[in-house]
Amino acid sequence: MRKKTYLRLVEVSTEQSQRHLQEVRSIHSEMRGFKHDFRHHLLTLKGQIEAGQYGRAIEYIDRLDGDLASLDTLLKTGNVSADAILSAKISQAKAENISVSVKATVPDGLKINDVDLSIVLGNLLDNAIEAAKNSHGDKFIRLYIAPKGSMLYFSMLNSSGKKLVKKDGLFASSKDGFHGFGLKRAKAIIEDHGGWIKYNSEDEAFTTEFLVPVL
Repeated sequence: MRKKTYLRLVEVSTEQSQRHLQEVRSIHSEMRGFKHDFRHHLLTLKGQIEAGQYGRAIEYIDRLDGDLASLDTLLKTGNVSADAILSAKISQAKAENISVSVKATVPDGLKINDVDLSIVLGNLLDNAIEAAKNSHGDKFIRLYIAPKGSMLYFSMLNSSGKKLVKKDGLFASSKDGFHGFGLKRAKAIIEDHGGWIKYNSEDEAFTTEFLVPVL
């Protein structure tokens, strides 16, 4: 790999890792804030009901329900790190009006460390969100993660635009020319842990699949 390309890969990887961390912190901060305010909400509702202000209480509950919608993406996969990064990315995707379907079970105490797992999942979801956001027709991401023996299996299908072509091992992008750096970073981490990963681009769809030893 040319030095310039390598340095750009490191730069993009660092930027993505920092962004993933900030997204995780943001959703956790929002959750802590709601938990802190929960008792106040109950006291307010109790007072409104005792005063016979039932319509006002219902309006208050409706507003709370809207606030909770942003927390509905919190996953319970069995792995705290996976929960955090997946929840943040799903929230981001839904904010872009992307339909997200997830079925995920991720064991705790994985052989792959939390940092590497977060980078892989974050980069792959970033790619899927970008592609789905710019696709025509239905915008969707369908994600499946589950253990298979001592391996962790990951499969994702997302809407996309026209079929992408590779250049110097990266998928070309009309956005900034570095669309494939996140995919390349994820591939390097998975292979470093003795696994394999493959990508496939077709018109209107992009698929990602990997298998990595984890237990």
